[in-house]
Amino acid sequence: MTEAVKLTCATCGQMNRVPTAKLADGPKCGSCGDPLADGRVAELDARAHDKATRGDELPLLVDYWAPWCGPCRMMAPTFHQAAIDLEPYARLAKVDTEAEQQLAARFNIRSIPTLAVFKGGREVARQSGALDLGSLKRWLQPHLHQP
Repeated sequence: MTEAVKLTCATCGQMNRVPTAKLADGPKCGSCGDPLADGRVAELDARAHDKATRGDELPLLVDYWAPWCGPCRMMAPTFHQAAIDLEPYARLAKVDTEAEQQLAARFNIRSIPTLAVFKGGREVARQSGALDLGSLKRWLQPHLHQP
């Protein structure tokens, strides 16, 4: 088990080192003071997305979505509940593909919602389409951080 993990602040982009023993205690960014792993879904822009997918040491599940997408809106409460249930074993984030079209193109997002898991600086799993909470947790289970 590692003694600390790196986490990117979704608000300011600062990389933080968090002791693994403190992950469940609601760590805050050392720069801006915003929460790093508190069970909320982070909304990422392209810069924060790139930094987090490359540098975070916890698994990062990203939901690529758009405000006009019915299945995306339908899955949003499930995704939020998953963020609560899965902290501190993974972080969950969203990217609005309408606002971040170049990022969506770069990651070859062809349908939404698309879920992608990043671990160790690379994408390790991808799923297109809405999932219920049980299916989402089962799909993500092999990639969770094990303390």
